[in-house]
Amino acid sequence: MSPPLNDIKEQSLPQPNPRPASISADAVAISIFDSHTSLTPAESAFRYANEAIIITNADNAVVDVNPAFSELTGLALSEVEGKNPEAFSILPLDDSRTTRLMREELQLRDRSKGQIRYRSHDGQYYPGMMSINRVRDERGQVNHHVIVLADLSAIPSHARHLNREVYFDALTGLPNLQLLTQLIQESIQHAEQRQLSLAVCALDIDHFQRINDRLGPHIGDALLAAFAQRISHLLFGDDVLARIGGDEFVLLLHHGVEEAFFEKLLASLRQPLLIEGQTIYLTASLGITRYPDDHVQGDVLLRHANQAMYRAKQRGRDTYHFFDSQQDRRLQVRHEQRQRFMDAIHHDELRLFYQPQVDMRSGRVVGVEALIRWQHPELGLLSPGDFLPIIDGTPLEVDLGEWVLERALRQLTLWQSEGMALPVNVNISPSHLLVNTFSQRLAELLARYPNVSPSLLKLEVLESAAMHDVKAALKNMARCQALGVGFAIDDFGTGFSSLTHLRQLPVNLIKIDQSFVRDMLIDQDDMAIVESVIYMANRFQRPMLAEGVETLDHARALMSLGCELAQGYGIARPMPPEAMAEWLSHWPTRQDWRGLATLQ
Repeated sequence: MSPPLNDIKEQSLPQPNPRPASISADAVAISIFDSHTSLTPAESAFRYANEAIIITNADNAVVDVNPAFSELTGLALSEVEGKNPEAFSILPLDDSRTTRLMREELQLRDRSKGQIRYRSHDGQYYPGMMSINRVRDERGQVNHHVIVLADLSAIPSHARHLNREVYFDALTGLPNLQLLTQLIQESIQHAEQRQLSLAVCALDIDHFQRINDRLGPHIGDALLAAFAQRISHLLFGDDVLARIGGDEFVLLLHHGVEEAFFEKLLASLRQPLLIEGQTIYLTASLGITRYPDDHVQGDVLLRHANQAMYRAKQRGRDTYHFFDSQQDRRLQVRHEQRQRFMDAIHHDELRLFYQPQVDMRSGRVVGVEALIRWQHPELGLLSPGDFLPIIDGTPLEVDLGEWVLERALRQLTLWQSEGMALPVNVNISPSHLLVNTFSQRLAELLARYPNVSPSLLKLEVLESAAMHDVKAALKNMARCQALGVGFAIDDFGTGFSSLTHLRQLPVNLIKIDQSFVRDMLIDQDDMAIVESVIYMANRFQRPMLAEGVETLDHARALMSLGCELAQGYGIARPMPPEAMAEWLSHWPTRQDWRGLATLQ
């Protein structure tokens, strides 16, 4: 009976081969035959390596083994010399037809790697990883083989006491997610102790589901097994390939990996596979994160590798992408900010301020624009520029838009009860306008406030929103207008097809962007744009309103060009709704602005 896991002492990972980087596996093998009495670096690597090393001749008969082999298997050189490794129970994990095909493929390669089982010194069989390098002489003939045997069951240490199904994938014989998770964590500890780097790579076959559906699960399984074998050929002694589900694989690389390795890996995977007479082409997407650059726990490392892999797929597949920890932190911060803004909506921290819009010639207040503010409990009153970029392009834009519409209708109801009938302009984001159910939701909101005339609500839409999908915009705008709601194009002139949209879109008001109005008196280009917008609006007989009117000089210039509606700091700053009644009572006393009525 196996002892409880908690009672089994953890063992460290097998140490990587301390072979100097400049000494190849071939050099290790050749140096075995040197007759020098002192040990060369290659001889030292052979003798003191933690992995078992077997040297076989051209016929794959054993010539030499290192001490690590004898310690692992309990077999001395005299017991195995002249024998084939299979003679002393180094065997494939199973004898299925797929495995036999892969073994035949191995015989055609000078370098290969695969999962095996071996008999240890206790007489039991354990899983291992065997890599083989075929060494040729100057004439290209096979001279000898270098075989490295790594014990997988020692990682983690209690794997010997459990059924192999717990830790290994039944189809490929590779470590599964459960074993991989432990391998990553122990590899992190090993990397920290030795001050080494570690790479975790998530690999996913592109469009595998289509291939599996087309060829059937039988071929799909054989394909996955052959795919795994091909990757194994490119790995080094203590690297690990795991299958964590479906067509998802993970590489755990203990050696320094340059981008050239991943280029070579993807190029190898593009080569055709022959499965039961069918030639199949595959590509894969690869995501990579590196420890300690990405200094997190093992499960987070794996998540980061997956994030990078999905980014590789977004870039077009058949490529690799490195995880950027700084970018991930920015995304986490952005996610937290969005969550906080969602809380602000639910906790009633948002406010609507209102900025008056006036007819400069008559002095009449023609409406107000509803502008969002955030009454943050710690940071105070925040303007839109402080938080709207956080939710740009997210579903929160729709949530905010519906909140603003509901609050504006509620405020209209309150003002009407106080004898104030002020039209309210509400800004609608592009993503909100283009939602299929936008007009339906608007109708439901209007039904909740039956005392508010829909004509008192005007929706301001960015010109860019209409440009994004003119057909969908036209459809939703027409439905809203059928409800009695009007439309204004906001920031007009900043788009690229203003004239076309002015002709197509059923708008009741054109708003001249404040960025042009503010500097029109000192910038000839801005003045020219304002003149052009006013000219187009007049030609198409559309009312217009200038934003950003800060001085009487702005007002006079706009009126002389034919624009008489305005809003801006020169008239009033945005204010809370309870301040509107007082402002309205004082507005008629502003003689400077009322004097504009005399201008012709």
